[in-house]
Amino acid sequence: MAYAIFKTGGKQYRVQTGDVIDVECINTLEEGAEASFDQVLMVENDGKVTVGTPMVEGATVSAKVVSQFRGKKIIAFKFKRRKGFHKKKGSRRAMTKLEITAINA
Repeated sequence: MAYAIFKTGGKQYRVQTGDVIDVECINTLEEGAEASFDQVLMVENDGKVTVGTPMVEGATVSAKVVSQFRGKKIIAFKFKRRKGFHKKKGSRRAMTKLEITAINA
């Protein structure tokens, strides 16, 4: 089975056709929309590995947007010992769930 490594949102993902992954929020896409990623770093197809310098020319990863959602809550807790200082702040990242439909090399 072919796989690819592509970059989006400052992170790299190793995917195969049919995978469902969570990536940083892509605001311009609605649910059900098609997305194409051209920043492909590596492609493996039938044992033949193609590594880009830095990107593989002409390679794309196609995906369908499954949903837009917010991730798990993350707590940032700061304190200074013996000073009575503590600060608690929480945040939830906006995420996009993608289903990989095709890898074109």
